[in-house]
Amino acid sequence: MKIGQRWPEDEMYKWGSYFGLALKHQLEIIMDYDIKREDIEIPDTLPLLPVRDVVIFSYMILPLFVGREASINAVDKAFSKNRLIFLTTQKDPTIEDPIPQDIYKVGTVAMIMRTLKLPDGRIKILVQGLVRGRIKNFVQQKPYYIANIDTIEEPSLTALPMEAEAMMRSIKEQSEKVLSLRGILSSDVLMVLNSIEDPGRLADLVVSNLRLKIEEAQEILETFDPIDRLIKVNELLGKEVELSTMQAKIQSQAKEEMTKTQREYFLREQLRAIKNELGDVDERTKEINEFRKKIKKAKMPKEVNKEANKQLDRLQQMHPDAAEASIVRTYLDSLIELPWSISTKDNLDIKAAKEVLDEDHYDLEKVKERILEYLGVRKLSKKKRGPILCFVGPPGVGKTSLGKSIARALGRKFTRISLGGVRDEAEIRGHRRTYVGALPGRIIQGIKQAGSNNPVFMMDEIDKVGADFRGDPSAALLEVLDPEQNSAFSDHYLNVPFDLSNVMFITTANLVDPIIPALKDRMEVITLSGYTEEEKLKIARKFLLPRQLEENGITEKDMIISDKAILQTISHYTHEAGLRNLEREIASICRKVARKIAEGEKGVFKVNKGNVHKYLGTPKHLPEEEQEVSQAGVATGLAWTQAGGEILHIEASTMKGKGNLTLTGQLGDVMKESAQAALSYARSRAKDLKLNADFYEKQDTHIHIPAGAIPKDGPSAGVTMATALISALTKIPVNKDVAMTGEITLRGRVLPVGGLKEKALAALRAKIKTVLIPERNKKDLDDIPNFVKKKINFVFAKNMDDVLDVTLLRGKSVATKRAGGIQANRKNKE
Repeated sequence: MKIGQRWPEDEMYKWGSYFGLALKHQLEIIMDYDIKREDIEIPDTLPLLPVRDVVIFSYMILPLFVGREASINAVDKAFSKNRLIFLTTQKDPTIEDPIPQDIYKVGTVAMIMRTLKLPDGRIKILVQGLVRGRIKNFVQQKPYYIANIDTIEEPSLTALPMEAEAMMRSIKEQSEKVLSLRGILSSDVLMVLNSIEDPGRLADLVVSNLRLKIEEAQEILETFDPIDRLIKVNELLGKEVELSTMQAKIQSQAKEEMTKTQREYFLREQLRAIKNELGDVDERTKEINEFRKKIKKAKMPKEVNKEANKQLDRLQQMHPDAAEASIVRTYLDSLIELPWSISTKDNLDIKAAKEVLDEDHYDLEKVKERILEYLGVRKLSKKKRGPILCFVGPPGVGKTSLGKSIARALGRKFTRISLGGVRDEAEIRGHRRTYVGALPGRIIQGIKQAGSNNPVFMMDEIDKVGADFRGDPSAALLEVLDPEQNSAFSDHYLNVPFDLSNVMFITTANLVDPIIPALKDRMEVITLSGYTEEEKLKIARKFLLPRQLEENGITEKDMIISDKAILQTISHYTHEAGLRNLEREIASICRKVARKIAEGEKGVFKVNKGNVHKYLGTPKHLPEEEQEVSQAGVATGLAWTQAGGEILHIEASTMKGKGNLTLTGQLGDVMKESAQAALSYARSRAKDLKLNADFYEKQDTHIHIPAGAIPKDGPSAGVTMATALISALTKIPVNKDVAMTGEITLRGRVLPVGGLKEKALAALRAKIKTVLIPERNKKDLDDIPNFVKKKINFVFAKNMDDVLDVTLLRGKSVATKRAGGIQANRKNKE
């Protein structure tokens, strides 16, 4: 084709897609449109066209889109004159109006072979590189660049050195390999490639088709020696061969995998068609039919049944090996396995239920009464919803085992989950099915494991639920434990409502305070306090000892343990409100007896108070010693702990000073405030107490509570500290046989406190016969066992005057009381 001949537009669009074409197309173009360099006379001054993202080499033919006004003017000037233009690359392609410093000095003189004006105002030109050139200087910069050019002619090589011939042969072979790997090798291309004998031309032709960075391509362009250029191109082409080999390998593997998958699919479809012709049902159809039967058998609610069939229809349309198919199968299995219509029949025989509860647990009358009330209501009304109970008490008092006993008494299934440490809301509500490995929440999983829609559902450690960035599980439990909402509980995974209104929820906690108020409001809180020593003795006899005898392979004929030995174990080897440590100690005794029997010792092993230390070792806990004599400044208080009640001997001393109050014994803020209130009360009543009006200015006061390593806090020690303080100031002894509890105010009023049962038991253990309590706690005496009320005299106090009347031994000096106590002790010893 000659220069100036008009191109058809479809041929122009063919050239428009040239940028980035493979070497094959470049060679074909050269065959059709090659222009001889020696036929062109190149002037010294030429219009300059800065190009972006491409470096133009000699003999390179490619289309360019020209859009900048200065560039269009340069093209028009060149095309109207001799069609020659100098093409050089911008250093930064993002610059819209480059200055001379933004343009590489070395470029290529090119011939504009064709132009085509586009509708958007741009010009598309087809150029062929002729010869390298270097800018000497810029003649003009506006409205377009004109520069003085020095052309750089290729040195003529009459005879190629052997190294150059070897390099050219290597480049041709590697080019053939690249074309072969890309599947575009033809005999015509090979012929043209092998016909190139000029090393510089071969190097430029190959490098122009490698995807190089602008800096790398410009470095090749500025390498004027053909041999040096061949060496660099050979290295670059080697990398291209490696990349093409790897690319071909990857494509081959992908194609093989795709072919294998398609082949398997067609074979399965053919197999299914053959089985249909023979009347056999394929595995996929069998699975779908099985799901339909199970959905019908599950007797789901209308809304749930609709969703299940919808998902089943989706599964039927999916490929069996699709990733989502397994997700839908798991979801359908979860729906089918839930007990939508399966429930157990309640045992409404109240007497039989009472026998079961009494058989499993000693005492706990409040809890048993509440369960029997529920049964009575269920017997009269079939629509009664399940109660939501919260058992609160220290560890080991039987909260969890009580839930199992309730399920047995009602004839219901029992399921249990532990909420301790749960921090993710999804643990309760489930994960959405969009997540990988999504599962229903623990509520729905527990219902599925129970196998009925009305089990006794126990949630342990509800006071230990945490919260973090994943949500607050306590808030999620609000819906579960609300009788008005849980009839349509929606799990995120199921996304359909499930009726929890028939479930009897029982939660357990050690403390009520950590439970959020909204959640606490939805539950009926029943407090399980600690057991007395007498109660622990009966429980050990009835439950713990028989169980440990059986577990350790011995019988009652092999070992006899006395009541006093058990009481000794309770008081000296355990320190708890519950029974876990007591059972461990009994198990330890049983193991030692079992070992002796296994070693061949004969006879009955008797464990009593005198030899229990041989089985359990040195006592681990020593009870608080009772006071030998009544002393001034020492009062006996009562405290509540998680392990039960304790007695505290609060001591107060006065000494010369400046009115300072010292508090020791690791007291909390509330106890410190109580001590301040006690001192203020004593100062305000100085005249009535026969104290000097300025007594506090001339003496310091020190209040100490022993067991200083143990933190203590709470308001119930107020009256005890006030009594000890007033006793120390007035030098009047405090009756050692009186223990007290109550909060004090500045006006001397005695306010009610909690934990009265545990405190009364502590007083009984310490052999204290009189307990002083706030008058407003009189109602709490109903919770105290009768045997305790028979042994302890409860005295009620409205104010501190009532307290002092009972506790202070007025008319007896400290010395007299101490002497009387010493004489009494001597007589007892004699």
